[in-house]
Amino acid sequence: MIEVQQLRKVYGDVVAVDSIDFTVEPGVVTGFLGPNGAGKSTTMRMILGLDRPTSGRALVNGRPYVDAPAPMAELGALLDAKSVDKGRSARNHLLALGATVGVGKARVDQVLETVGLTEVARQAAGSFSLGMSQRLGMASALLADPDVLILDEPVNGLDLDGIQWIRALLTELADEGRTVLLSSHLMSEMQLVADHLVVIGRGRILADASMTDFIARSSDDRVRVVSPDAARLADLLAGDTVTITSREAGQLDVSGVGAPRIGEIAAQHGLVLHALTPAVASLESAYLELTRDAVDYVGSVQHGHADEPTTDAGKAA
Repeated sequence: MIEVQQLRKVYGDVVAVDSIDFTVEPGVVTGFLGPNGAGKSTTMRMILGLDRPTSGRALVNGRPYVDAPAPMAELGALLDAKSVDKGRSARNHLLALGATVGVGKARVDQVLETVGLTEVARQAAGSFSLGMSQRLGMASALLADPDVLILDEPVNGLDLDGIQWIRALLTELADEGRTVLLSSHLMSEMQLVADHLVVIGRGRILADASMTDFIARSSDDRVRVVSPDAARLADLLAGDTVTITSREAGQLDVSGVGAPRIGEIAAQHGLVLHALTPAVASLESAYLELTRDAVDYVGSVQHGHADEPTTDAGKAA
C-alpha cells in the first residue's frame, strides 16, 4: 500500500505539489493522471525518496520507502527506461542489480522471459529500441518480486503486442494482490487497465475515484441516434428543451428527450433506426473536462497565418 499524507513540494516560489492526500490500495491498478507539469513525477519521486518533501510524507507499507530494509523487494519502479549502463547487456544489467539485493541468475532469467527479452538478453542495452528499453525497465522493477510497483509511462514506445502484454501483466499483478500505481497519457489504455484513478492538476488532487464513478460523473442524458432518416427525426424532436447535435451524417446526439420517446416518435412516423443508445463518456472526454482549467500550455490551430511567429507557450505545448 502507498499512503500520501499532506504531501507538499515547493521549489522557490513554485508550489509543485500542494498538500495532497491519497491512498493506493493493493489488489487494484490505480491510474495516476494529470497534465504535463501537474506534479505527477514530483509526487512519484517523493514516494521513492528521490526528492525530499517540503512537508507531509509518503509511506510504503506503513513506513517511508527510504527506511525499507530491502527496498527493491518492497517496491519496484520504472521512471526512466533509458537510465541504464548502455554498454552492458540486458542480462548483465539485471545481474548487477540483483547482486545488490541477493537475487541470482535464475530470477534474472525468469524476468527476462517474463518481459520477452530472452533472445536479446546478451545484447548491449544501448542498442535497444525504446520499446525494448521499456521491457528491460519492467524487468528491473519486477526483479526482486516486490509487492508495490510504481510505473511511469510503461507502454511508451511499445508496439501493439507489447501494449497488450503489459496490459495483461498489470492486471495479473493486481490480481495477485500487489499495489500498482500507473502513470500514462494513453487514456484508451488507462481505461482498459485501471480500476481506480487519482487525477492531479497544478499540484492538487482533482479526483480520487473508481474508474466507473469517474466516467459516470461526466456522462449526461444524451442519447446517440443512428438513422438514415436522421434529418427528418431531428425536425420531429426539435423543441425548447431539446438539444440536438450531429457529428456526422446519419448520426444525432440528443439531450432533453429519452431513448424510449425517441423510439416511439420514430415508429409513429415510419423512420428507420439503426442505433439508439445512451451516449456514455469516455475516460478521455471525462479527463479533458475535469482538467480543462488545470492545463498550463494550450495549443491552437491557426489557418492562413503561416508567417505569424510561434509563441513560447505554443512551443511548450
